[in-house]
Amino acid sequence: MPSTTPPIFDGHNDVLLRLHRKDAADAATQFVQGDSRGHLDLPRMQKGGFGGGFFAVFVPSPKDPTADNFTDSMQGDSYDLPLPAELDIGYAQPIALEMMGLLFQIEKESEGAFTVCRTAADIRGALERGSVAAILHIEGAETIDPEFRSLELLYQAGLRSIGPVWSRPTAFAHGVPFRFPGNPDTGPGLTDLGKELIRRCNEMGVMVDLSHLNEAGFWDVAKLSDAPLVATHSNAHALSASTRNLTDRQLAAIRESDGMVGVNFATCFLREDGQMNAQTGLDVMMRHFDHLIEHVGEDRVGFGSDFDGATIPGDIGDVAGLPVMRQAMRDHGVDDALMEKLCWGNWVRVLEKTWGG
Repeated sequence: MPSTTPPIFDGHNDVLLRLHRKDAADAATQFVQGDSRGHLDLPRMQKGGFGGGFFAVFVPSPKDPTADNFTDSMQGDSYDLPLPAELDIGYAQPIALEMMGLLFQIEKESEGAFTVCRTAADIRGALERGSVAAILHIEGAETIDPEFRSLELLYQAGLRSIGPVWSRPTAFAHGVPFRFPGNPDTGPGLTDLGKELIRRCNEMGVMVDLSHLNEAGFWDVAKLSDAPLVATHSNAHALSASTRNLTDRQLAAIRESDGMVGVNFATCFLREDGQMNAQTGLDVMMRHFDHLIEHVGEDRVGFGSDFDGATIPGDIGDVAGLPVMRQAMRDHGVDDALMEKLCWGNWVRVLEKTWGG
């Protein structure tokens, strides 16, 4: 049977959104005990050797046009999905806090099997104990006020990673639409407030996630930031011409900064035809690993699954299928040393460099 080692530390999942949408008082308990829904719960994580990762807080729009028939919309030779309008902080903040509460409820109810981590040392310790190592991440900074008081509060609570946007615009930046074929150069870059957000994150040691930023925003961050450039869940544009993927020029900048890219399992960002289709072989994913390693180096590539947020290859299925992924990597020629780097070592390295220990 394929191995569950080494543990896989992952750049992105949306399980908090899935649990929040259940609107159940015992959603955290169901996750810990195993609800067998979606891609993630604690028993399946343990079964698949999921070591941990970034747990995203994403606030959906009240009438999100991408929420219904999302998969159906991403078919055919091309598509261009409309994006929702910017969210008001008064709407976004309470929902985000509820999702964060779910994360800490999971930690409490897991009795040591799930740990919210604030330092790289915390992650290493959790991996050694076999506890799932979780990072609190915000995808879309709608919860951050213009005076950044909430940023300080959330940092004290455990926030260690922020994506300034989830594709729709915020007060800080502009994201990329879900467009295929297309390139990430889709509009203006960071706002003045967004530039200040990057400075504050650098000062505090909060990682900035570039995955949903458009290209102008990417280059603004590259110019301003003194931290490694990180895209938690993005693939190679040269292989799949989605606006969400990274050009070779962007990959060169990530390499120069000693940053990181997490390979996204979403088939629309893997496939040459850009389609959401579970009938996607793992050889397609291996090509993205190869391309990214060629362009950013073997120390700067890892996983960014998008579990519970996308259609993924059917051969993996859910987090319990990660051993199939490891076996595909070994069959592709990945040796033990590189497996350790890709599965968890590279993420811990870039977080040590970003967080300062």
